[in-house]
Order: sequence, then structure tokens, then C-alpha cells
Amino acid sequence: MSLWSSKELQDASLITPASLDSDDYQVSGISIDSRTLVSGDLFIALSGDPAAGFSTSSSDPRDGHNFVSSAVANGAASVMVSKDVKSDCPKLLVENTLSGLWRLAAYSRKRMGGKIVGITGSSGKTTARYWLEQLLKKQESGNTAKTHASIGSLNNHWGVPLSLARMPAESKYGIFEIGTNHPGEIAPLSILVSPHIALLLNVLPAHIGNFESLLDIQNEKLSIADGLCEGGLMIVPFGMNLQGLKSQKVITFGLTDISGQEIGEKKADVFGKGIAESSGTKVVANILGEEVSYQLNTKGDHRVLTSLAVMALLSTLGADVQQAARDFESLTNPDGRGNEIVINGIRIIDDSYNANPASMSFAIKALTATTRTGARIALLGEMLELGDQSQERHQEIAIEAKELDGVITIGEGFRQTPGNWGHYASCNEIDIAQLLSQVNVGDTLLIKGSNKIFSQLNYVKKLVDYLSL
Repeated sequence: MSLWSSKELQDASLITPASLDSDDYQVSGISIDSRTLVSGDLFIALSGDPAAGFSTSSSDPRDGHNFVSSAVANGAASVMVSKDVKSDCPKLLVENTLSGLWRLAAYSRKRMGGKIVGITGSSGKTTARYWLEQLLKKQESGNTAKTHASIGSLNNHWGVPLSLARMPAESKYGIFEIGTNHPGEIAPLSILVSPHIALLLNVLPAHIGNFESLLDIQNEKLSIADGLCEGGLMIVPFGMNLQGLKSQKVITFGLTDISGQEIGEKKADVFGKGIAESSGTKVVANILGEEVSYQLNTKGDHRVLTSLAVMALLSTLGADVQQAARDFESLTNPDGRGNEIVINGIRIIDDSYNANPASMSFAIKALTATTRTGARIALLGEMLELGDQSQERHQEIAIEAKELDGVITIGEGFRQTPGNWGHYASCNEIDIAQLLSQVNVGDTLLIKGSNKIFSQLNYVKKLVDYLSL
């Protein structure tokens, strides 16, 4: 299936016909990694430098131009470059390849006539995006091409435009995560996405080390409204101070008693509560006046709140809320975001992708509330980018974790507050055989920490592989 024609690539990249070095051609995808490129893709040779006004938590000294030959060998249909490199396939020569990617994204957004959703928040963005995508696809009568969404955590200065550039023109819905770890990053990304509906899922002290205060984080998240289409809608947590919000239409969501007990003087537009069950959570909710109940295959108030926000999105998109309620039970979490794995009678909760103080607290509370069939054990990795608040925040989490049967802490943040099963500088120092010798059938093991602690090392896979022996 054609995603871009050479004429569209030429127009989008502001390249004159005379600069093209081949006849008409088609590309079926966009790639910035020659290792994962599939035949028919356009390869964009990015450098490791962030765009002006953006930061990155991990610099990459590699230059994509050094991998053009690998991309061509893997079947690239075309390459976008800013240097005159040798290539056996058509070249799009631009002044700056990241700017070229942004131009493709802007062109892709303009040619798509469906509805666009932008999602931001300190935690849970990927889960919200994943759930919304799956629920919309289940309402498409098998035509899954109608819903396009970002994958993984492509929510930064190159991830957002890459996701947009991959969107088919005929898409009915486009769903995009928009993230930040420094001030001033969300607004330009939201302007690029130009959503009809923007969801602010939560405001938590993630990346607080890069901001002056929690209020500054909130203002940064609220700047997603800067990119809203005319008449666009904002969905936000109930009770948030919206002073200065650039949106006339606002829908709120929050936890409350389904009987209609008010939160203060008012109640949220979308509200509900979760009832913990052995296999997950039953949610009883009111979605803009429509009463529903549905089953989540996960636990914790943070997951209930995410589900309510997704229901609000579905309702405002005109989807069938009752069908979505029936479909929720079949959904899982994205990898590393609280999904459960049972191996030889031991339950592993893989929440290893990332962590901040609030999400760590939610995960511990959900584990503490687990019906006792065995020990409740946690491997807690440090939470990064907390700045001057790091010691205090880690101490608070260590106090909460004392209710668990066993706790291992990892990383500098927890050095002064070690777990009762020990502390390690790195998870690579943990003897997996010794750890699992302390875990019995019926026990639950939570893995939670910032991405660099567990997820980038595939630590959960190592545990699963060992248990499978």
C-alpha cells in the first residue's frame, strides 16, 4: 500500500522537481532506523541532535547518513539526506533532515480529513493511547486501517512528527502522544498535531528536576491547548485550575461515588469508581450522562482514571460507548505498563517502563490491595529527573513500601532508604537465582522503576526466562 508518492514527498519537503534524481516512485512507510526498516520505506537520515527548543534525556552521537547504505541494502525505496551521499535509490536532498521530517508531518496532517486526538500527561499516556486505539479499531468492522496511532513512546521532537508522517491520508482517526521533559516543548508539538480533542491525563512530579514547580509542569501540560483546532475540546482531570487555558470547551473526569455524591460543590462530567476484584477491577461510571459498567484486566485507581478519560474521548468522538464498555475486558496494557505475567504460579506485574513518585505510589497501593494468596514483593528502581526533590520523594516511596512483604531497591535514589530485602546500585548486581529462591508459588512480584533501570535492560524478560527453565 502506498503511503507517499514521490510527488507528495517533493511537495511536502519543498524540493523542486529539478532536484529529484529519479522517475516517479512510491514509499509504503517511513523509517529513521536502518535496522528496523522494511522494504519500501523512506529512510530519513537524522543526526542525534535535538531540534532547537527541545532537549533529550540521552544524546546519540550517531549520524543517520552513515547508515544510508544499510538502509538501501534493507530495501529502502528512497532516502532523505542533507549530504550528497552515494545511494543506489532515489534521494530527497534537503537542508536539514529533521526539518524535512517535520515538513512531511505537517503535510500529512493537512491531507488527512478525519479526527485527531492529542494526549499528554505525566503518566499513563501510552496506556490511554493504546486503549483508545484498540477500542476504536474494534468499532471499525474489521477495517483497522481507519485508526492510526503513534507506537511505543514516540512523543518527542522526532517521535511526534514521525508518527504523523506515517499516517495514511484516508485515516478516520489519528491518535498521538505528546510528551515533554523540559519547558516549552509541548506547544510546538501540539501545533504540529493540531488536534480536535486534547486530553491532559494528569499532572505529577515527573521531570520535576527540569521545572521550577509542579505549577510549571501543569502549565506546560496545558499548553497542549495551543494547538487545538478552532472549536477544539479539552479533556482534563476534575478540580484542575484552568486559569489561562486556551480552550472554550472543557470536559472533566474524575473518581467519585457512582450514586452521584458530589466532589465539593460540583461533580465531574465523566465520573466513576473502581471495585477491586480478584482478576482486575470492575468500573461503574457515568460518561456524560450515559451509565456504563466495564471490566479492567488491571488494578489501581490510576488505571480507573485512565479508563474514564478514554471513555470521555470515545464519547466525544461519537463512538459507541456501550460497545466500548463491552470491549474493555479484552484489552491488555502495553508492555511494561502494568501488564501481568504468570509463570509457574508466580505472578509478575511488569510496570518497568517508567516511574515517577505518583505512578510508583499507585503501583504500590495496587499491590498492597491485592487479595492475599502469597507474599507481595517489589523490585523498586530509582525515579530519575527529580532534581532537589529526589531524596524526599524516594523516602516517601520507601515508607509506603514498608507494607509489602519484601522490597529490593535499586539505584542511587534509594541508597539512603534500602528495601528490607536489600539494595543494589544496578539490577545487574542482583543474583536472579537467589532472588527467585525467595519467591514461592502464589507470590506477586512488582517490577517498577524509571526506564533506564529495568526496561532498557529487558530485566523482566530475564526473570521470565529464568522462571521458565
